[in-house]
Amino acid sequence: MSDESTEHWWLARIGDLLIWSRLRIRPSGTAEVLDNSGNLLNYDSEDSARSALMDAEFRALDGLDDDDALAFGLPLSELVPPQGDDATLPERMAQPVPARH
Repeated sequence: MSDESTEHWWLARIGDLLIWSRLRIRPSGTAEVLDNSGNLLNYDSEDSARSALMDAEFRALDGLDDDDALAFGLPLSELVPPQGDDATLPERMAQPVPARH
């Protein structure tokens, strides 16, 4: 098993906002989700964290295709997770969806 955590980004659309969540899988097999409120939610496994995200109607970014992305209002190439550390990420995890004409 690796000594490094792996990260996966998830997103949901609520009205005119894209809401991001970061799933981090620890080397031990446990997982944590950083939500857009800055909460760090701990789970006993990757599966339980993924289930919680799906129950909240989030979709895994790495599982989206072009048609799925358009349902979020943007082309897949424009669905880019926010950047920053755990202290600055939450303020960037709710992003307005630009109006398309």
